Amino acid sequence: MVSRRGFLGGAGLIAGASALAGCSAGENEPDGASISLKGQVVEFDGRHQAGIATPHQANLNLVAFTLRAGVDRAGVTRLMRVWTEDARALCAGETPLGSLEPEMVTSPANLTITCGFGASLFDVTQQVDLRPEWLKPIPEFERDQLRPEWGEADLVLQICSDDPVTLSHATRHMIRSGVDYAATRWVQQGFMNAHGVNETDETPRNLFGQKDGTVNPRTDDEIQQTAWISEGPDWAIDGSCMVVRRIAMNLDEWEILDRPSREVSVGRTLDTGAPLSGGDEFSEADYSARDSYGLPLIDPASHMARSRAPESNPEQVILRRVFNYDLPPDPTSEELSNAGLVFICFQKNPDLQFTPIQQRLDEQDRLNQWITHIGSAVFFIPPGTDPNDSSRDDFWGAGLLL
Repeated sequence: MVSRRGFLGGAGLIAGASALAGCSAGENEPDGASISLKGQVVEFDGRHQAGIATPHQANLNLVAFTLRAGVDRAGVTRLMRVWTEDARALCAGETPLGSLEPEMVTSPANLTITCGFGASLFDVTQQVDLRPEWLKPIPEFERDQLRPEWGEADLVLQICSDDPVTLSHATRHMIRSGVDYAATRWVQQGFMNAHGVNETDETPRNLFGQKDGTVNPRTDDEIQQTAWISEGPDWAIDGSCMVVRRIAMNLDEWEILDRPSREVSVGRTLDTGAPLSGGDEFSEADYSARDSYGLPLIDPASHMARSRAPESNPEQVILRRVFNYDLPPDPTSEELSNAGLVFICFQKNPDLQFTPIQQRLDEQDRLNQWITHIGSAVFFIPPGTDPNDSSRDDFWGAGLLL
């Protein structure tokens, strides 16, 4: 086994091995052969980090870290080199340097590992003057009941896979490989609907039974306008901003509601996700439509009505990547469930995108009766990497740290 500490002391780091050959669905498969989900690979290197515009995987481990005392900019740089190389190998289904567990990496199943920097990391690296103005806590809203155990952190890793065993191993490896530099602050685990290899990426559902993410930007141009930073210093271009909100859902009271009341609260049908004004899931909502009594078909206080981008600012949109959580009930509580959302979204600037949307929802939203925001954190997501492309960073945040 190669010593990690000794390896870091060397002159440089060996680039990660190339991604698995033949990772595309059906390649080299005989006619009629089944295609295994476990062999599917998401390319790690590229213009942007994977795990943002990547189709939803079924499982999430979102891990936040606090840098250990004494770790400085040079230490952060070493950590990013190690983490990037290890993540590149894991996502390709290959064994990271120094690992004694090659059997645990053979089923990547669309594994992605995405890294983000908290506001406090810029203090540690003594680059406060470079910190984006938007990289700060989201203002606490009137209805928030934020808990410190789900708050801001120095670093975050979003690790997703369709194989829970792969996810567990990758998470454990990344925590272990960075243990000299960073301590785990919190872990948020989540899940979503699974998809087969050749299935359409259907809009997933949350635990209220609603389709969650219908209005997400979907084309490359839409995602470019919404999520990817296109102006500013070179080290930030093609990066993004991740906002994490932990949202507790009161399933006990929600389940008392009849079906029409649930749909009125959301503004959409539960079965197809179509707006109550008619059509299918992706039909344009008609907020002027009225019923036979002259009442709006879509309640102005419904979740969809309050969250939509105003005509004065049509770019007030976010890229949602939401996962459910469902934990054992609190024995000290009378509630039968302890469930909710790990709400992750990406954008260029939360001051202009997430915060105005959430402000409107905090002021008025039918769903507020059954949800509570209990955690909040903001991270800068560095651009993608490629050690074989001189125009790209070799490792996460290289343009900032070097």
